Amino acid sequence: MTLKRSFPPVVDARTRILICGSLPGDRSLAAQRYYAHPQNQFWHLLSPVVGHDLAGRDYEDRLATLLDAHIGLWDVVATAMRAGSSDAAIRDHAPNDLEQLAATLPELRAIAFNGGTAYKIGLRLMDKHAQRYDLIALPSSSPLHTIGIAAKHGAWTALRAYL
Repeated sequence: MTLKRSFPPVVDARTRILICGSLPGDRSLAAQRYYAHPQNQFWHLLSPVVGHDLAGRDYEDRLATLLDAHIGLWDVVATAMRAGSSDAAIRDHAPNDLEQLAATLPELRAIAFNGGTAYKIGLRLMDKHAQRYDLIALPSSSPLHTIGIAAKHGAWTALRAYL
């Protein structure tokens, strides 16, 4: 197993929705980019939310488009031991300080968690703030979550209500 680290948050003072994954997978870590695996559906699921084809843009433009749409990105896990990319393999994790980051975002309305592991960890971190922010469980965008993109669309598209 290898110690793996999350990326810095992608946020600004206009962020209304913070989407948190668990911990970047190996492809993302190698590329130093959120959701870099070509089969991850993240950029396709968010495209209708922001009204732009994110998958067809270069990475920096994707991030800028998200910020312009008031969407931020981060992960709930700061560091963990993990062989491979599966959330099930996460061991000895240290969480990111989600509570502290949220406190710096004056427009934040909701924190959405990309997948069950992110939601489980994120809920422990933010449960006492459930009155202040909506805490949303999203079906994972990971290619390992095989229910199909059509079944995931409704939950992801509902994020538009927070923008």
